[in-house]
Amino acid sequence: MKQNEIYVRTIWKSLCLLFIVGILFIILSIPAKAAETEGLETGIAGTEDNRTNINEPGTAQNADELKELNVANNLTITYDDGNGEISGSLKILITLTAIALAPIMLITLTSFTRIIIVLHFTRTALNTQTSPPNQVMIALALFLTFFIMNPILTQINDEAIKPFDAGEITQEEALERGMEPLREFMYGQTQAKDVRMFLEIAKVSGVEGLDDIPNSVLIPSFLISELRTAFIIGFLIYIPFIVIDMVVASTLMSMGMMMLPPTTISMPFKILLFILADGWNLVIGNLVKTFY
Repeated sequence: MKQNEIYVRTIWKSLCLLFIVGILFIILSIPAKAAETEGLETGIAGTEDNRTNINEPGTAQNADELKELNVANNLTITYDDGNGEISGSLKILITLTAIALAPIMLITLTSFTRIIIVLHFTRTALNTQTSPPNQVMIALALFLTFFIMNPILTQINDEAIKPFDAGEITQEEALERGMEPLREFMYGQTQAKDVRMFLEIAKVSGVEGLDDIPNSVLIPSFLISELRTAFIIGFLIYIPFIVIDMVVASTLMSMGMMMLPPTTISMPFKILLFILADGWNLVIGNLVKTFY
C-alpha cells in the first residue's frame, strides 16, 4: 500500500510540474508588441498602408467581398462554400437529421405502408405463421417501394438536389421542389373524403386544389387512405382461403373428427392453391398496379 501511495503521489507531482511548465511556456511565447498611435486612435492594428485587415467589418456587399473579409485582432470569417448560405458543419447536422427521420419519411410519404400490410395479410391468410420471415417481407416491401417511387426520386434529384448542390437555388426552394413530386404522388392516392375530414378538423377553408392543401393535412389523409386500400386488398385475398377453411371444417365434422383442428388440414391445401394460382405473381403484380 505504501509503495502504491508513493507511486500515485509521484505521478501527481509530475503532472503538476508539467502543467506549470506548460503555463510558463505559453506566457513566455506570447509576443508583446506596442500598437502604433494611429492604430490606437482608429482601433485597427497597423497604419493605413500596412494594416493587417482588408475590409472594414460590415462593409461586404456581395459574396466575393465577404470571402476577402479579414479583420485583425477580431474573429476571422472565411466563406468558401459556393453560395455562402450554409456551413459544412451545419450541412452535416442536417444530413444526420435527415438520416434519422428517413424511416418515418419512408413509412409516411411512400407506398411502403400499403405494401407491407398486404404482405402481412397474405401470410396470415396462408396460416404459415412466420413464413416468409419478417426480414424477407420488409426487404421485399423496400424493393417494391423503391421500384414504385423510382420515377419520383429521379424527379426530386433532377429538380431539387442537383440545382441546390450547384448553388442555383436556395434551401427553401430545394425543399419546395423536393416536396412537390411527393405531394403529387400522395394526392393521387388519397381519397377526397379523407382530405375533407382533416380540412374540417384543421378548420382550413378556401381550398381549391393541391397547392392549397398543407402538408399537415395531406400526409395524414394519405395514410388513412393507404390503410383503407390495404385492408380492402387484404379482405379480397382472404376470401379464397376462407372457403378452403369452411370446406375442410365441414368435411372433418361430417367424418366425426371434431377434435382435429381444421387449420392443420387446411394449411397444405392453401399452400397448394397458392402455388397453382401463382399467388405471389398475382398479389405483388396487382398490388404494384394499384399505384399506376
